Amino acid sequence: MSNIANSFGMDEALKQLGIKDVNHGTSTGSDNFGSGPEISSYSPVDGQLIGKVTTTTQADYDKVMDKAQAAFISFRAMPAPQRGEIVRQFGNKLRDLKEPLGKLVSYEMGKSLQEGYGEVQEMIDICDFAVGLSRQLNGQVIPSERPRHVMREQWHPIGIVGIISAFNFPVAVWAWNTALAWICGDVCVWKASEKAPLCSVACQNIIADILKENDLPEGISCIINGDYKVGEMMTTDSRIPLISATGSTRMGRIVGATVAQRFGKSLLELGGNNAIIITPTADLKVVVPGAVFGAVGTCGQRCTSTRRLIIHESVYDKVRDAIVGAYGQLTIGNPLDEKNHIGPLIDKDSVNTYLAAIEKAKAEGGNVLVDGGILEGEGYESGCYVKPAIIEAENHFEIVQHETFAPILYLMKYSGDVENAIGKQNGVAQGLSSAIMTNEMKEAEKFLSFAGSDCGIANVNIGTSGAEIGGAFGGEKETGGGRESGSDAWKVYMRRQTNTVNYSDELPLAQGIKFDL
Repeated sequence: MSNIANSFGMDEALKQLGIKDVNHGTSTGSDNFGSGPEISSYSPVDGQLIGKVTTTTQADYDKVMDKAQAAFISFRAMPAPQRGEIVRQFGNKLRDLKEPLGKLVSYEMGKSLQEGYGEVQEMIDICDFAVGLSRQLNGQVIPSERPRHVMREQWHPIGIVGIISAFNFPVAVWAWNTALAWICGDVCVWKASEKAPLCSVACQNIIADILKENDLPEGISCIINGDYKVGEMMTTDSRIPLISATGSTRMGRIVGATVAQRFGKSLLELGGNNAIIITPTADLKVVVPGAVFGAVGTCGQRCTSTRRLIIHESVYDKVRDAIVGAYGQLTIGNPLDEKNHIGPLIDKDSVNTYLAAIEKAKAEGGNVLVDGGILEGEGYESGCYVKPAIIEAENHFEIVQHETFAPILYLMKYSGDVENAIGKQNGVAQGLSSAIMTNEMKEAEKFLSFAGSDCGIANVNIGTSGAEIGGAFGGEKETGGGRESGSDAWKVYMRRQTNTVNYSDELPLAQGIKFDL
């Protein structure tokens, strides 16, 4: 463990999470690991080895699936409120371990410590939501056209839920899925990103203890490790009726097509290309922090990160200067130090993608307002620290039309009515999050109307980033159309069944059909 990590208590945090022998880079010793080659987890904070995990072979995977299938048979029979009690215990354990788990998220992924703690809080929040929901998995009674008949609808557990998560939210997205799946009576198999495998180990250790304490089968929660080939084991497996996958649009196309071929269901949370519209009446005290946090939070590695500012020409100069000025106050460095706003990108491949995007924007005619580049010197030895960039661009630029998972913010003007800005905002292939900054009620309502934002999330006077768990999370178009977290997102983890009961002494047919014998 590096001096940087030790100075912030990382060694103790890892021990609290049941991750052992990391000083020597050895495997953590969890029973949930496979027998394949090892994956080494290096921190983007300091470039140091945190630990290694062994990957899942096909034989390992089949053993996991056998455990999951067996666990489902008993778990689905457990009353939903009792399943909610297990989730309640899990949420309480997360409260106890919020600090060490938040530190691990920050150190392994690179987001600021406050964002690491915030991610664990999201896990706690979805557990609280799910506990209440465990007593509300309601069907409905439907009027029947036939006398002395009752028609109703009920929901049943779907089975094994396969979860493929991305590095940028290495614990929260898993919890969004599992907390709901568990109260629905499903069991879960999780393939975390190979870029942050120890976060999944920590989560598995936590829930494994709770399952053991409650004398429940370990197959209720399983993890598998590895690259896309391990993910393919799940996507092609007809024993898994639902695959919930978070990642790039390219990945989603492959997952969606593969699962559809076997008539499975997909819950896809894919790329975003999120914009904030800034109108003449917008309050700069709201605009600046909303836009800046949206653009640079998690070093621009959120699917809800703000990529574009669409600013009315009458206030363009004022807004541009305010945003550029705010960038001058940002501090970049070790994310475990709460004085820093921005940590590193996840790895050097991401750094290269970031640099290439800046050059592409310049080549297409973009005007750089705040220079990007790699930071070097003391504290930046990992080579993953970059400077957030601001570039004046046009919405039709090819690079602007694509999501770059890095802190690059594009500024552009609009003129005339807010409908022109909405057209620009919608003029990309992705449709996740969107926002408008305005004090004009008519503009806000136009933005929220059927002819307004085409995104799954549309905000007024807040940024594009930072969704609460109470609302359904997800987007349209190339974002995949999936919904996770709050509202009625639980329904995707269950199968719907329509029941009709005849309590008469006759057999009337629907639609008045006569069939006399």
